Amino acid sequence: MKTCLSLSTALTLIATAGMAESITIISWGGTYAHSQVEAYHKPFTAQTGIGVISVDSDNPATPIKAQVEAGNVTADVVDVEYADAIRLCDEGMLEEIDPAVLPPAPDGTPATEDFLPQGLSECAIGSIVFSTIYAYDRTKFAEGDAPRTIADFFDTDRFPGKRGLKKAPKALLEMALMGDGVPADQVYDLLSTDQGIDRAFAKLDSIKRDVVWWETGAQPPQLLADGEVVMTAAYNGRIFNAAVSEGKPFEIVWDGQVYEYNLFAIPVGAPNPEGALEFIKFATDTRRLADQAQWISYGPARRSSAGLVGLYHDGQTEMGPHMPTNPDNMTNALGSSYDFWVDHEMELAERFGAWLTAN
Repeated sequence: MKTCLSLSTALTLIATAGMAESITIISWGGTYAHSQVEAYHKPFTAQTGIGVISVDSDNPATPIKAQVEAGNVTADVVDVEYADAIRLCDEGMLEEIDPAVLPPAPDGTPATEDFLPQGLSECAIGSIVFSTIYAYDRTKFAEGDAPRTIADFFDTDRFPGKRGLKKAPKALLEMALMGDGVPADQVYDLLSTDQGIDRAFAKLDSIKRDVVWWETGAQPPQLLADGEVVMTAAYNGRIFNAAVSEGKPFEIVWDGQVYEYNLFAIPVGAPNPEGALEFIKFATDTRRLADQAQWISYGPARRSSAGLVGLYHDGQTEMGPHMPTNPDNMTNALGSSYDFWVDHEMELAERFGAWLTAN
């Protein structure tokens, strides 16, 4: 997949002439990057005088790998998924970060004990828990006859119409197996076998002719809004924003969600590694992580932030029920296996690519 990298004009905070320095952050664009600008970038600049330039990417791991390999690194901070953080760290492309430098929780609990599992890695510091879910436009279904389970997503007889799916195997293969009746806690055991992989692709075969593929997080809400699909896999925060901020009649189905972490890292060769580390320390403290939840429905990566999550920035929407980690949303949820994807992503990406082009 070709990754397009562009300066985000609306989401860029450029250091003024009087500022001594700035840092460049590569993130995912759209509503997500906007939440970072409001919760992290603006207050960081106000407190430190360090400007922040925000750069958008379809997947920030791709340009960072290219920059480090070319010896021409322009980014200071990169926002990556956990499996990419581990892989890039193992390849020597990210700086190690000592968690001892991170601020403790307000009650003094060390950061090493305050972050959720997988919230810290050798080279990256967690910020949010997000989820791949599927969603639908409730105006397209009769009351009481809307999809409710992950199996419904794959049932084009009962629920005819196009489906939106991300053009990548991660989360997709897991959802296919759950849609085929595999319990969440058995997915990776099965997916680690040839039989399980065959079963996942067979399930995808059943809807292949009805799929509209997407590559960026902003596309699924637009596909729903334009009526190009009746249901789509999506990032939960993008659907929440479309529903709450834009008034779209979209409904999330949490059954079969696949949740995972995003983390901040510093690429080897970053122009301003000191400023980058100061940003990461600032952005991943208890208060800032809770502040981001005012702008998007992704869960904070620190335990101490949970009690501070309150209303959306509209001043009236309680954010707790919209978090992937809300107990009501976790009844058939799957935590993405980072070890599995670090070990198998290349081979499964190759098979997925071949499957896409096959008749």
